[in-house]
Order: sequence, then structure tokens, then C-alpha cells
Amino acid sequence: MIEDEDIELLLTDLFDIYGYDFTSYSRASLKRRIVRLCSLDKFPSFAELRYKVRTDVHYLKRFVEEITVNVTEMFRDPLFYKALREDVLPILGTKPFIRIWHAGCSTGEEVYSMSILLKEADLLKKSLLYATDLNPSVLEKVRKGIFPLNQMKQYSESYIASGGHRDFSTYYTANYGQAKFDKELSEKIIISTHNLVSDSSFNEFDLILCRNVLIYFDKDLQDRVLKLFDDSLGSLGYLALGTKETLKFSAIQNKFKQLNREKIWKKIV
Repeated sequence: MIEDEDIELLLTDLFDIYGYDFTSYSRASLKRRIVRLCSLDKFPSFAELRYKVRTDVHYLKRFVEEITVNVTEMFRDPLFYKALREDVLPILGTKPFIRIWHAGCSTGEEVYSMSILLKEADLLKKSLLYATDLNPSVLEKVRKGIFPLNQMKQYSESYIASGGHRDFSTYYTANYGQAKFDKELSEKIIISTHNLVSDSSFNEFDLILCRNVLIYFDKDLQDRVLKLFDDSLGSLGYLALGTKETLKFSAIQNKFKQLNREKIWKKIV
């Protein structure tokens, strides 16, 4: 049994020893993941887990991977991508250069989805996609651009539902159960670690996507991150969030206008 006080002790350890600040993450989500990790790795007690995290930097890597959220897929929520394709990219296409930030990108499936959208809109050559995440391990997967082949059927269906008209398999090479995406799609992706909890703005963007990340933060951290996005968006830029996330009741809501039923807002102030 892990008590709430145990979670606080572990969070203090992570910050004091390694500088990872998870103190503003939703406690219910954190506790659920820590309990799951204890079970997976068969720790006889919370004290054993805490000792391992405090003393083993190699295990710390696994710990961070498990408690940060790394669930993603290509063309997740196809109608969202259809809205990007039809309502946002034609506007961004009028700009001489396009900067897009995928904040909390996890293993990069949505970054490659965006790269495909840009290629099909003939905008990839004048675009840069910044892919950032707290976790260096998932960023290595973004860099490789290799995803399980058995997921391609679902991804192909979502791609078609998003308005794609090509044969999805032309974007990757299948080999030994893996699908390696074309180098052309990754050439415009800039990969870097970035901690939404503690790091500041690092550029001015035309579009920021941060989907299904804020739901794991408490209200104060959500507000800080939304302000970071506001500070990082250029005039008339776009902000895209996950299906369960919103700008309502945030300090920046009056500076944005929602485009349509999808979770995409345009900065108007």
C-alpha cells in the first residue's frame, strides 16, 4: 500500500537529487502509475522502490519513462487532422516560413503525421517542426522514425479519415516487423529535451500542438504552461490541445478564439 505521504517523499527525492520536478502533476495519475510500476518490477515495498530510484541512475530512466505519459499514435483523432489540413495549413501556407512546436511529443507519431500533412500541402520545405519532450528515451524514437508495422493498418485508416488520398504505405519501408518512415519526413524535425514544468520559451511559433499532456497537470501548472504557449506563439498563431483539454477558465482564454469543434484556437490578441 502506497500512501499519499510516500508519493510526496519520492517527488522530493526526484527534485533534490535529479532536478526532476513532478510536484505539479496530478497526484491521482502519479500514484496510479507508481503503484503499477511497483507491481511490474515486483518491489516488495515502497521503501525498496524509493531506494532504487534514489541510488540507481539507470533505473531512474525507467522510472521517468513509466510515470510520464507516452501514449500516442499517428493521425490520432482524424477529424482534428482534417481541420489542420483544411482550416489551418492553408493560412500558414501564406507565410514565408512556418515554425511548429510539438510540446510533449512522446515517441513522435503525431510529429510524423504533421510532416505528412505539410508534405501533401507542399509546405514541408519551408517548415521546421520542433519535437520536444521531458524524456530523452522517447526522443530517440522520434529520431529513428521507426514504428511497429502492425500499427500501420490502423494508422492508414486514420490517415484516410483525415482526408489523405495517397497510399499510406508509400511513406515508409517495411522491414522485420518495423516501418521506417522516409528520411524526407524527418529532415525538418528538430529534436530536443524540454521540460514544460521548468523551461521557458525558446522560439516564436506559428502553431503549437500539446495534446493530452495538460490533463496530467494540476490547475496551477496548466495555467503556467498555457502562458508559456501564449508567450511562444506569434501573432495570429494557432494552439492545438487534446480532446479533453480546453482554454476555458484559463487566464489566456480571452486572447484566443476557437476555430471549430476541434480543439484548435487562433491567437487574436
